Amino acid sequence: MNAVLTMSSFLFPIITFPYVSRILLPEGTGKVSFAVSVVNYFAMFAQLGIPTYGIRACAKVRDDREQLTRTVHELLMINLVMSAVAYLVFIVSVTFVPRLQAEKTLFLVVSITIAFNAIGMEWLYKALEQYVYITVRSVICKFIALIALFLLVRSKSDYVIYGGISIFASSASNLLNFIHARKYIDFTNVGSYHPARHLRAVLIFFAMACATTVYTNLDTVMLGFMKSDTDVGYYNAAVKIKTILVSMVTSLGAVLLPRSSYYVEHGEREEFYRISAKAAHFVLIISLPMLVFFVLFARPGIYLLSGTAYEGAVIPMQIIMPTLLLIGLSNIFGIQMLVPLGGERYVLYSEIAGAICDLVINWMLIPRLSSAGAAIGTVVAEAVVLGVQVVSLRGRLGFMKEMPYGKIAAAAVFAVCASFWTLGIQAGSFFVLAAGALCFFGGYGGVLLLLREPMAWEILKLISGKLGVGKGE
Repeated sequence: MNAVLTMSSFLFPIITFPYVSRILLPEGTGKVSFAVSVVNYFAMFAQLGIPTYGIRACAKVRDDREQLTRTVHELLMINLVMSAVAYLVFIVSVTFVPRLQAEKTLFLVVSITIAFNAIGMEWLYKALEQYVYITVRSVICKFIALIALFLLVRSKSDYVIYGGISIFASSASNLLNFIHARKYIDFTNVGSYHPARHLRAVLIFFAMACATTVYTNLDTVMLGFMKSDTDVGYYNAAVKIKTILVSMVTSLGAVLLPRSSYYVEHGEREEFYRISAKAAHFVLIISLPMLVFFVLFARPGIYLLSGTAYEGAVIPMQIIMPTLLLIGLSNIFGIQMLVPLGGERYVLYSEIAGAICDLVINWMLIPRLSSAGAAIGTVVAEAVVLGVQVVSLRGRLGFMKEMPYGKIAAAAVFAVCASFWTLGIQAGSFFVLAAGALCFFGGYGGVLLLLREPMAWEILKLISGKLGVGKGE
């Protein structure tokens, strides 16, 4: 189910962005991207650290309906109060900051996400591992948004409508979450509320969210203030592809967080390290070929997704691709390992270090290198985050020594040799990208299977089983 959810998350922008980028052009997509990045700071403040902390807190009491209800009610109280404060500060900012006031309507539309997040309780459903429900309602909302996009976004001036549709696609399902929650919790007063008991942990997770949001949105915000909407549009095109790929790489870690928390809570450390090792193995075998492929095929990838008007996005995309591996591993080491082990403060330290590096590098490089400078800042920030987390987990990452690095590297080198010639094909971007992908990933997977790489064979058997291959034997 999470595979389907992940597929829908990256298929939606794959289908919509080629259309939107050609209609709105870099300036229009840049306006929306800038607005979303700014609003994300207010949304982060409204949510505190509840999106991550709530998963762990609810997973621990998932078998006790009354305790689960009390926990959810307490977290909702905190969330609603902070959302009201965030909205107040947001309205003041839009009223008095000229750069925001210039696109007041767009910012107000995008800010609806703050209200949706307040009632969404996505953390409850993830804690209960309700991935069927999460997937179905997410796909339905994205499908409705897809239809609305093609019907309503018809000219360059429709960027506000595009902003609203984007928010609907990502957040409207939160309203359904609130209605559906009565299946798992009660909305009646269960008494003995002590929301303050969550504050210390929530504030730690909030600090983590602050640091993460700073270095994930800072590039776009600084570009918007220091450069133009067009520069933001170029960078957004590169980041859009990176985000799609990252969602694939981190999909397994997102599913395993509640399970990891459950294992740690019940003292099942061997199972905890077993699934952590499997997740890290999955990240390595998936992220490395994708980052190499999209460095090689950055130009046809950008042209296919965004159009030739986004030539300025090619170099930023090539620079930013290593973050696939960096984010994939830090997602496992930080969210799946340190958080369940109670080491969220180390995750916080890593993200603060990353945010500081990102701020300094952006300040130095954006004025001279524009979107390429922002991309460099992101890569360095993610490398620093991963480095701090590795140091924090010293002695607990023994399984990383057992990874088949040689086999993965050999397969990647062969894939480059097998696909490099396709870059010289005189054809459209789609054909070049398709031919390159066929040769690259076909060669990569083939070599891994020939070398008897265990994860590759496990993935092949899983796919074969889902397709019904070999069931009659």
